[in-house]
Amino acid sequence: MSIAVITELTKSYGAELILQGVSFRVDARDRIGLVGPNGAGKSTLLNLLAGRLEPDGGEIAYAQGTIVGYLPQVAEFKPHHTLYEEMLASLEHIHLWEREMADLVASMSDPEVLAAGDRYNAILERYADLQARFEHAGGYTLEQRVQQVLDGLGFSREQQSAPAEHLSGGQQTRAALGKLLLQEPELLLMDEPTNHLDLAALEWLEGYLNAWQGAVIVVSHDRYFLDRVTERTIEVDRHRAEVYPGNYTKFVQLRAEKLERWAKDYEEQQEHIARTEEFVRRYKAGQRSKEARGRQKMLDKLERIERPPVAGKLKFHMGAQIESGQIALTTDKLVVGFPASARGADVRVRVADMQVERGERIGLIGPNGGGKTTLLRTLIGQIEPLEGRAILGHNVQIGYYAQTHDTLNPRATLLDEIRNASHLSEEGARSYLGRFLFSGDDVFKPVGALSGGERSRLALAKLTLQGANFLVLDEPTNHLDLPARQVLEEVLATYAGTLIFVSHDRYFVDALATTVWALEHGAITANVGNYSAWRTRKLLAQNAAAIQASRESASTRRVSQRGAETTVAQGRTVDQLETEISAQEATLARLEQALAEASSAADVTRINELAAEYETARERLDSLYQQWQELAS
Repeated sequence: MSIAVITELTKSYGAELILQGVSFRVDARDRIGLVGPNGAGKSTLLNLLAGRLEPDGGEIAYAQGTIVGYLPQVAEFKPHHTLYEEMLASLEHIHLWEREMADLVASMSDPEVLAAGDRYNAILERYADLQARFEHAGGYTLEQRVQQVLDGLGFSREQQSAPAEHLSGGQQTRAALGKLLLQEPELLLMDEPTNHLDLAALEWLEGYLNAWQGAVIVVSHDRYFLDRVTERTIEVDRHRAEVYPGNYTKFVQLRAEKLERWAKDYEEQQEHIARTEEFVRRYKAGQRSKEARGRQKMLDKLERIERPPVAGKLKFHMGAQIESGQIALTTDKLVVGFPASARGADVRVRVADMQVERGERIGLIGPNGGGKTTLLRTLIGQIEPLEGRAILGHNVQIGYYAQTHDTLNPRATLLDEIRNASHLSEEGARSYLGRFLFSGDDVFKPVGALSGGERSRLALAKLTLQGANFLVLDEPTNHLDLPARQVLEEVLATYAGTLIFVSHDRYFVDALATTVWALEHGAITANVGNYSAWRTRKLLAQNAAAIQASRESASTRRVSQRGAETTVAQGRTVDQLETEISAQEATLARLEQALAEASSAADVTRINELAAEYETARERLDSLYQQWQELAS
């Protein structure tokens, strides 16, 4: 069943066309990923669907009573409102109904209204309508609902009573989502919800959306997130929107196949047109002129295939000028951070003693605010360690990419930035900037006027010029669209030097990391393999611990039940119990295999279900063993 039908939607900003002829449907429980290059119109389309913008043409038709919730890129909170007050404010329409009902009750007790039968009946009908809406929206339990949602989103009571504007970026995203949950929309529109979220928050959001009963349309540059959450993909590009079945990975495959067919059909038609035009040119005045005129008419009527799009693509290479020694970095009893007096809060990260070899690619993961950037800046010598040492190896040349782009001069032009960092001529610098998608008068823009994505590309351009053999990258994928992330991935995969990078893009970490440095509970540990390998081991360890804790708890209960179990066992034979034990052991083996498969797929929901089954089966097997021992003795 469709809850929204979008037909021939068109939108322009002045003379600039953004969307044209956009049409698609949204079904109940749809999971749609909205993808496309930066500036293509994805956010504009979401704002049109949310009613925050009016289309220039076309129509958006919602099923009657459909509630639409919109999560913007930047959470919007009223100044000085506590988080709890912000949640209540999102339900202002329910408070308005409550106040109007109070006014209607007062009116109904007015003698003049009582005397005017029609007016009284109209007030009574309005009151009944409002009361039905109020009850349906849970008006009598608003405060309890707000408390439940905030508790469910992991906010402490202290955070709930603090100003919402003081929350971190990830907390603000969760709070904004909480406001939407209270409204219970049938369609949830989300613009870059993964921005500012660390890995734990990303996994929480994925789990929540997979359990969400309504429809979702989400814009994201996080491929891992899109693959786990979406089931359809809409590509917005060149003013159009095209719908593909499947998640992001399936979309990439289908789009590549489509472009390949398109290019083949285009080339075949161009060859046909060229042959026909040559025939007409040769024979239009000869004996075959009639045939030539016929072919020209057919050519005039031919529906021309549009030339396939050729998207601008980053073209660069990361190379080292010299090779470093075999050991690129050594940590010795290293502790990094800031004392409480310097930052208002004590940040200390203890790093295990490690040696990083030349060519190793390390993905550094951990919670926001945990000290990842501090560690990187300590490794490159910008910050002194609190304890211990970080020792760079022989001939190591550092190239550092700061997530804040503070290596860029906001007052300089792009051309100046590149020329100051190289020996390139103006023509050479312009050509070089073209490889990072800067062309024409773009090169004369001041750096301070660039968008986030443009600044990221310029920072990469400067980094490439250094020829470093040890790259230290802090959130290099921030602000980059999906095509740019893929190019960066490909470039770094062929980089011969050593690499340490921070990223919340799990797809990016999976593709590049040979080792994961995990920051947990104030300490860094090294884990061989990529993100998926680390996550699988972590999930298995967590569930093994949970199962062990459950078994220990169940052991206490079994002691008190032993007498009853013995009575039951007395009515059975040892052979019967042994048969049951064999069957139960087979069940446990099957569950262990299923747990391993779910862990490999990082399917948290499935892992939790299987862990509960495993616990029950394990308790049953222990009980059977106990009964067998008592009978056998």
